[in-house]
Amino acid sequence: MKDTRMPGVGRRWLLAAPFLLPALGRSVGAQGLPAGYPNRPIRLIVPFAAGGSGDIVLRMIAPRLSERIGQTVVIENRDGAGGVVGVDAVAKAAPDGYTIGFGTTGPLATSVTTQPNMPYHPLRDLAPITVMATVAELLVVSPRLGVTNMQELLALARARPGTLNFGSSGPGALPHLAGEMLKTHARINITHVPYRGVAPAVNDVLAGQIEMMFADLPVLLPHVRAGTVRAIAVASPARSPLLPDVPTMTEVGLPAVEAENWYAIVAPARTPPAILDFLQARFGETVRIPEVTAALIAQGLVPVGSERATLGRLLETEIPKWAELARATGAAAQ
Repeated sequence: MKDTRMPGVGRRWLLAAPFLLPALGRSVGAQGLPAGYPNRPIRLIVPFAAGGSGDIVLRMIAPRLSERIGQTVVIENRDGAGGVVGVDAVAKAAPDGYTIGFGTTGPLATSVTTQPNMPYHPLRDLAPITVMATVAELLVVSPRLGVTNMQELLALARARPGTLNFGSSGPGALPHLAGEMLKTHARINITHVPYRGVAPAVNDVLAGQIEMMFADLPVLLPHVRAGTVRAIAVASPARSPLLPDVPTMTEVGLPAVEAENWYAIVAPARTPPAILDFLQARFGETVRIPEVTAALIAQGLVPVGSERATLGRLLETEIPKWAELARATGAAAQ
C-alpha cells in the first residue's frame, strides 16, 4: 500500500499558519459585496449535536464573530450520519452568504468514500471559506492493559494477534481510519469495534471493555489528566503543549501514521467570491483575538484561520488520501 501521508500543503504548513495570520484577509472589506450585505442574521449550521467539541468552540466564538460581521451569527445544530445531514443542508442552501456551515475531516473528506449514497461532493457542492483550527488524534489505552508506551503496545499486539480491540465513534469515521492506519503501518492485527458516537467508545475504554482507541485530543484530555486512560502517542507532526510528555507517532517510529481532524467553515457552491472573502477575513480576525486564540489552545486545538485556497487544497488532498486508506483496509462503503 502507498504511503498515505499528505504531501505539500499538508499538516506542517497548517501548523505554521498561525504565524501567517496577520497577513491573511487584509483589506477584504466591502469591495464587490452585494449592496447591503450582510443585512440580516447569518445561519451557521453545525452538523453535530449540541455539546460536542466543535459546537462548544463555535458557540464560544460566535459573539465575537458577530461583532466583526455586523450581524448575529446563529448556531443551528443539525446532526445525523456523522455530519453528512448538516453539511448537505449547507450544500443545498441558497448561495447568498446567509447560510454557512461547520465541517470536519469526516463529512468533508472521509465520508466521500465511507458513507453510502453521499448526497453531495465537497469539491463540487461546497465553497471553502477557512480552516479555523486543527486538532490531533490521540491514541489512548486502558490502564488495565498494562502497557505504558508504543513499543510495549506493539509487542503485546504481536504476541496476541487478533485479541486486542480498538474502538471508534463509528465505521469510516476518522478514529476508525486512524486505527486502520496504525494496523497497516505497524503491521499488527487488532480488531475494530465501532460505536454510535465517541462517548460510548470512551466509556468502554474507561471500563476496560476495549483496550484502546483514537479520538480528538480534547475528548480524551480530561481522562488522561484523571489517569483513567493512558496516552500513548499523538498522530500529529508536533507534540501537544497540553500533553508535552506524549510523543508523536514519528517519534515512536511510525511517521506514516498521521491523522489530524480539522475544523473548517464552508458555504454553498456558487456563493459570490466577494462574500466568501469577506467571511474568511472576519473568521481570521476572530481567531486572532488573543482571548479566542488562548481559548482554542486550552481546548487542545491549533488555531489556523487560513485563506480560502488553503482549505480548497486541503480538501483536494485529504479526500483521495482517506479514500485510498479506506479502500485498502475495507473501511469503504459497500
